[in-house]
Amino acid sequence: MPAPNPSIRIHSGISSSGFHVLRFNFSSGFRFFSMKIVGLFEILLLFGDSRSATNPLGYYSPSVQENKVIDDLLSAMVGIEGRYISIRKVRGKEGRFIFLIDASMDLVLQEWIEKMFPLCNEFLCICQFVETKSHYKHGLVNHAFAAALRAFLLDYQAMVAQLEHQFRLGRLSIQGLWFYCQPMLGAIHALSIVVEKASAANISGSSTLNLLQSQANAMAGDSAISSLLEKMTECASSPYLGILERWVYEGIIDDPYGEFFIAENKSLKKESLSQDYDAKYWKHRYTLKDDIPNFLKNAAGMVLTTGKYLNVMRECGHNVQVLLSDRPKLMNFGANHQYLKCIKAAYEFASGELLKLTKEKYDLLGKLRSMKRYLLLDQGDFLVHFMDIARDELVKRPEDISAEKLQSLLDLALRTTAAASDPCHEELACCVERSSLVNRLGTLKDLEHGIKKSPAKLSENNKSVSNINGELDEPVNITGLDTFSLSYKVQWPLSLVISRKALTKYQLLFRFLFHCRHVSRQLCVAWQVHQGFRSFNTLGTAITRSSLLCRSMLKFINSLLHYLTFEVLEPNWHVMHDRLQTAKSIDEVIQYHDYFLEKCLKEFLLLLPHLLKKVETLKSICLQYTAAVQVLMPSMYISDPDISDSLASSKGKKPKGRGQALKPATDCTSVRDSIVSFEKEFNAELHSLGPILSSSSQAEPFLTHLAQCILGSGSDQ
Repeated sequence: MPAPNPSIRIHSGISSSGFHVLRFNFSSGFRFFSMKIVGLFEILLLFGDSRSATNPLGYYSPSVQENKVIDDLLSAMVGIEGRYISIRKVRGKEGRFIFLIDASMDLVLQEWIEKMFPLCNEFLCICQFVETKSHYKHGLVNHAFAAALRAFLLDYQAMVAQLEHQFRLGRLSIQGLWFYCQPMLGAIHALSIVVEKASAANISGSSTLNLLQSQANAMAGDSAISSLLEKMTECASSPYLGILERWVYEGIIDDPYGEFFIAENKSLKKESLSQDYDAKYWKHRYTLKDDIPNFLKNAAGMVLTTGKYLNVMRECGHNVQVLLSDRPKLMNFGANHQYLKCIKAAYEFASGELLKLTKEKYDLLGKLRSMKRYLLLDQGDFLVHFMDIARDELVKRPEDISAEKLQSLLDLALRTTAAASDPCHEELACCVERSSLVNRLGTLKDLEHGIKKSPAKLSENNKSVSNINGELDEPVNITGLDTFSLSYKVQWPLSLVISRKALTKYQLLFRFLFHCRHVSRQLCVAWQVHQGFRSFNTLGTAITRSSLLCRSMLKFINSLLHYLTFEVLEPNWHVMHDRLQTAKSIDEVIQYHDYFLEKCLKEFLLLLPHLLKKVETLKSICLQYTAAVQVLMPSMYISDPDISDSLASSKGKKPKGRGQALKPATDCTSVRDSIVSFEKEFNAELHSLGPILSSSSQAEPFLTHLAQCILGSGSDQ
């Protein structure tokens, strides 16, 4: 009888159903067999088995076919070809294999073998993943995952060795082989799904951990498979938790493959905090990546902050680490959430140490009090002395002012007043801006909009800034009195709190206060000029009217200064000071301090252009008036001795100055007209302020206090 014509059938190694894991045990006398598959199976696939099949499988009886097929199938289960089963890679599909069997095989036997092919295919996929992801470039998490898979494959190979021992003893049928493989079918299939997804996405680090954890959650209904995947996740996360441990306990990122969810931008230096208004050091030196492990998402911000605090202390040369006895190992992230307790404890330690360092060693509160004393004019005696001795320099244009001369005059004023006893006065420095307060405010708003707003809203914000500058006209001839400011030297780590941005806001507040003080001083000078006429009968003259106007202006500017000092600065300062006393972290300190400055800027009207325009216009009228008084009042004297003597004797008055008297009212019409013009303009602007304050006070309640302070200024008219 001729032998049947041999032919080959192709079967794809794809599993068609889920699996249930069963436990099994063999007798202790079974021989253990193990061989290294990783890397070896590709060589075997290339050259094939050295044995040659002389006869097709259908030539033999079913019982003989079963023995021969089991022998080949045991080899295929560990990636080795046999006489009647061949293994081939699928071109263009990484990790895909097909199995070729003799088509002359008994059909029932073929059905049993086809059930085993998914297991063989998934084993080969896992082996290939282990070999690939063990390479250097794939990162620590993939290395650890591959090592865990390799350990799992050793158990699988031990099972195959035991099955082979049973086969050699003649105790293993194809049905028995299928039965004993049941415990591994579900496990291998679950792992192959993870491997396939990880290979397709080419992921590493946090993504690999998230994939493992999501698959474990998806298999929660199968306790054995879920437990296996959780074990794999624990093994893969071990090096990741090692990186996390160094970060939260030492503030060091030991991440050679860039897998950690915190990125470090080494180009940002701490010096930028005291130099650049838009410094990004604190918020952008260390940042969170998008790829965060799911088990750390709720604690990611705390983890980031903990390491940042430790880094600040290390930058100060204050090397603080959590004691080894107090730092439990972050070895797993089980359901008890013990790792979260460790992270929270590390955060509280780092936060407390940094806060203690800034408050005690670097005297944060003392520095803030010093800045209030000088930049918010809490101690004004040095300023009065400085404005007296530096007046000749400050009346120049900004580009003509000598900064060195101003600095020496400031040092002189500080040394000869009560400020000399304050060691912090040496941190003060003069600076003269090249633009007015209005332009500087526009720059500030532009920068903040650029940071806080999206690009879509940026054009609208720029229009808003241009509107502000359009409403508040730039003075034609600005002087040092309009642009003078103080600067303050701030050392690290206090520059975290008193950054360049915070210092700029202090300077804006100072410039507004300083200019109000300047207006008040000029009005006082004008008032003194009027006092020179007290020896004359000024009833019905322009002098009386001018004196009343000067008093109204003084009342307005002093009421404004009272509001700024006692209604804005003092209450807000005390609120901030109390909050800083109870702050639990440096971030809270920064938040409270920034809120104080923002609130003061707003209540100073610097962020309300429609009101600031009115106040600036009123101050401008006051300065124009005081300049006019210096010129107009002396012109009302008569310097002829004969006329002055006759006028004095006829009125029974003794003139104040020798040979001086007042001109007749008919000769002072130009003076009267000028005074009336100033009076009308000032009163009109002051009265127009009332409706604006009333309409805005509903949205901004603090404006009610401002209205109560200054709207009575014109009542004397």
